[in-house]
Amino acid sequence: MPSNKNQQQIEIIKEKLEKAKALFIIDYAGTNASEQVELRSAISEAGGEMFVTKNTLVEIALDKKEFKDSLTGMNALVFSNEDVISALKKVYEFHDEHEKLEIKQGLLIADDQVLNQAEVEKLSKMPGKEELLVKLLRQLQAPAHGLVNVLNAGQRDLVYVLKAIADKQQEAAA
Repeated sequence: MPSNKNQQQIEIIKEKLEKAKALFIIDYAGTNASEQVELRSAISEAGGEMFVTKNTLVEIALDKKEFKDSLTGMNALVFSNEDVISALKKVYEFHDEHEKLEIKQGLLIADDQVLNQAEVEKLSKMPGKEELLVKLLRQLQAPAHGLVNVLNAGQRDLVYVLKAIADKQQEAAA
């Protein structure tokens, strides 16, 4: 039977899972305190949270046998609260910049789908919510820009023709 402190930790993990869209298990061994602060800050800016607790408590809270192999070493849980990808992208940016961290596994909470390391890496390369919104906005604006260009084409072409005629008359007069 876990102690009161451990039971509280388990409850905290379960509460965070209820709010999160996705969860990722990372091994942060080899990072120093300032790098951990930097990583936590980046994850927080992306609408996520990094949480460190005992592996056995994580295993109890998650209640998934698929995570058993990943729960060894110095692990942290990264909860992505805003959207599935944003916090994960920050973890991979940190990983690429510092060549530290091992991203072990993930969990898409809405689908209750456990992701292996390769699937988590694929997920990190997908465009985030903001990138998709920008693309959608561009797609929605494209027809309006095209229409404006078509409507202005006649006037623009007329100006070019008049300019060419004027240039030709100047050459003839000179």
